[in-house]
Amino acid sequence: MGHVYAEIELINVEDMLLARRHLLDKDEVRSIRVRSMVDTGAVTMAINENIQEYLQLPVVDKKRYKLADGQTLLCDLVFPLEVRFKNRVARCTAIVLPEDSEPLIGVIPLEEMDVIILPLQEELVVNPEHPDYAVGKLKGMPRGVSVGLHYEDTTMVNRKGS
Repeated sequence: MGHVYAEIELINVEDMLLARRHLLDKDEVRSIRVRSMVDTGAVTMAINENIQEYLQLPVVDKKRYKLADGQTLLCDLVFPLEVRFKNRVARCTAIVLPEDSEPLIGVIPLEEMDVIILPLQEELVVNPEHPDYAVGKLKGMPRGVSVGLHYEDTTMVNRKGS
């Protein structure tokens, strides 16, 4: 299997919130379209310094990461970032990699967006079992309780079930 890439949009969530409150024009919300490697070995989203500079995401922490070659790197963590792929959205923290490193989409945003990798086609696609909206996965729920998450309108419904 080769590498899988996806065209995604990255958006500064703080700008979106300001625009919702009419404190920033919608056209001023910082966003960028990028080609990102889909990396199931990465936990979260990783962007590079150039993307970070353009989006002006706030740095919320620093953390050391071990690279595939064994090298350790101290990276900024930025938040909040919105990731969009087709009709899917994930909001997450992102690791800032040096200079123009390749952006990576890790498993947390992939799971949140309910997308799957087609390895033979080397393609990321919306989960065909849920084509209209993302369905989240929850483990460890008590028996008899079902929780339905509908990301399209962000409502949560709790029901007692059998």
